[in-house]
Parts: sequence; structure tokens; C-alpha cells
Amino acid sequence: MLLHSKIIGSGQPFIILHGFLGMSDNWNTLGRKFSEQHYEVHLIDQRNHGRSFHDEGFSYDVLVGDLKYYCEYYQLTEVILLGHSMGGKTAMLFATTYDYFVQKLIVVDIAPRFYPIHHEAILKGLSLLNFGNIASRKEADEQLKAHVFDVGTRLFLLKNLYWSEKGTLGLRINLEVLAKNVHEVGEPLPSSNNFTGETLFLKGDASEYISIDDESTIKHHFPNSQIKIIHNAGHWLHAENPVDFYNSVIDFTN
Repeated sequence: MLLHSKIIGSGQPFIILHGFLGMSDNWNTLGRKFSEQHYEVHLIDQRNHGRSFHDEGFSYDVLVGDLKYYCEYYQLTEVILLGHSMGGKTAMLFATTYDYFVQKLIVVDIAPRFYPIHHEAILKGLSLLNFGNIASRKEADEQLKAHVFDVGTRLFLLKNLYWSEKGTLGLRINLEVLAKNVHEVGEPLPSSNNFTGETLFLKGDASEYISIDDESTIKHHFPNSQIKIIHNAGHWLHAENPVDFYNSVIDFTN
């Protein structure tokens, strides 16, 4: 099945992949700005997220298969591929498996290594939302704050709310499948995979997702790579410091 996307502008294809529990809408503002630099920006919803299809299968292999089908469907070549967090893992596996699609790779605040499960509180909080007595985003936030204390994280998660039918709110994500397969999100890139094209890793200075210990692993998989730090930003660096993030991406792509 074909992934849902929003396509903005014209020019060289520029694909953006969101992170776990996110959606393409998270990238609307930056997507429009990138399109002004003569790129055809594809803001993609990965499976079980956003407006894309729901399916029992969920692993990086199937996410990469979805992206390959998407590129073939739209006849995309010489792609600039950007992925954040889970989307960065998808992007890394895609580039190292189907390098002939990718001209340049941008990986946002994630390394090729294994990560332990760390979304338990978020998934529990989302699963306990009682939409039988939630009539607004504010009421959903009140229920969610018992499990997710950070306001910014709650705002990010509640972007998944939508009116599933008149008077009834729901979540766009396939929560059941994502919770069941959450262990897949931390899986490492296979040790033999590599991509020799130009690659940029962007790290938030307040984030611990990429450490100094990861640099040798990154160079092993991506020998033509550089790591740049975005200051005054954590894991959601594109939202926390969009100006420096945008400038760093454009400096690299141009």
C-alpha cells in the first residue's frame, strides 16, 4: 500500500520521515521553507502513523519496504532523505540498502546503535485515555498528564487527536500495534550495512541520543559523514531551534 504524504514545491525530491508517535504534520513549517529552495518536499506518514494505513507488521524492514514502494511509485531518484529519530533509523536502513535512490542523507538525533525501550509511560498514558469522556484536547491533556509530565511532550503526542466521528475523539496512530512492537524502534542498523554518500548527523546539544561513543559506529556505517550540534535544543531540535536546524540542513544540501 502507498504511504500518505503531502508534497510541496517542485525540484529535486526531498523526503522527510517523522519519529515514533509523530506524523508528517510535525514538519509542515520546515517543509514549506525547504520547498522554497527549489526542492519537491515529500512529508511522509510512516505506516501506523498519521493518515497512512494501519497494519500488523511493524519493523524497520517493512518501513523501508514502504519507502521503496513510495519512491518507485513517484519515480523518485537523487533523493535527499531526512529522518528524525525512528525516521532516522528508517532513513539509515533505506540508504544502506537502496543507495541508488539516495543522493544525500540527513539523520536527526539518532545513532545506528541499539536503544532500550523507553516509551513505556507514554504508551501507557495514551492507552488509558478514555475517549468516552473526553470532548476536547484540554480534557485529553488532563488525563495524559498523570503519566507524561513534560508539557512539550504532551503537546507533541496530542497532535495525534482527531475527530474519528462526530462528537468522538480518537488517535490517528495504531496504538495497539505500536505498543506491541515498541521493541522494534530501538533495533540497530545491521553491522555490515554502509552508505558512502554524503551524510549529515544533527544532534541537539541537550540530547543524549547521540554520544561521543557513537562517533566510531557512525563512521563505520557512514564513512562520508559529519556530525553537527544544534545548540539550545534537545531531541526535538527541529522544533526547539528551527532556525539553526534549517540553516544547517540547507548548508549541507546546497
